[in-house]
This record gives sequence, structure tokens and C-alpha cells, in this order.
Amino acid sequence: MAETSLSVYLYFNGNCREALDFYSGVFKQKPTARMTYGEAPDGAGSADKDRILYSCIPICGCNVMLSDCPSTMTMKAGDNIALTIGIPEESELRRIFGCLAQGGTVDMELDKTFFAPLFGMVTDKFGIPWQISKV
Repeated sequence: MAETSLSVYLYFNGNCREALDFYSGVFKQKPTARMTYGEAPDGAGSADKDRILYSCIPICGCNVMLSDCPSTMTMKAGDNIALTIGIPEESELRRIFGCLAQGGTVDMELDKTFFAPLFGMVTDKFGIPWQISKV
């Protein structure tokens, strides 16, 4: 029987490939899957053929799936999503927080809270909000 797991799906507006490369570098993980609309069995129109239909990267034990919206759809970066990561090692927590903050916005500096010895919030350069805590 398979283990229960949490997966997160992030949508982008044509820059999914850049986001996937960025997160691969931050978390030192290789994507486990990547497919463009053009590579799909039923293909796609020329406007979308190079956009990412599906990709997946493991981050801290969770599968994070990423894709570009079709060019006919409207999407709002960071709408109704926050990714929360618990990291036991403080140096790794600070490294990841710093990487995500590059080109983004620190919403709450890393600090002690009533629920974690170290916690901070950052919105990365793609508009994705992250909550990072030491566990």
C-alpha cells in the first residue's frame, strides 16, 4: 500500500521552465518528470507547444508539480497558496531562505516564534509565498 503524501501544484504563465531550474538549484534536486504541451500525446497549438505541461520535483519529501497555464488562461502568481517547509538544520534553513529571497520579498525575517525556534516568510521572485520553520 502506498504512503499518503502531500503534493503541491504550482502554475506559471510561460516561465515554468525557469522556475523549475531555480527550485532545482535551491533544493539541490533534479526534476523527476518534465513534459511540454507539444510532447503530449494529443499535442498542442503552436502558441503552447514549448510551454511546460507537467513537471515534478521532490522538495523536502513532498512532490511539487509545476506547469504553465495554456496561453488562453489567465493566472495570478501566488494566488491562494503558501508552501510550508520544516527544516531541522539551521544552516540549511538559512541557505534555502536566502536563496528564495533573492529577487523576491522577505515578508517576515527569520526569528524565534511561539511555535518554532526559527521561522520566516518569503515570497520568491515568481510570486510564490514560502513559510520556513526550524523543526
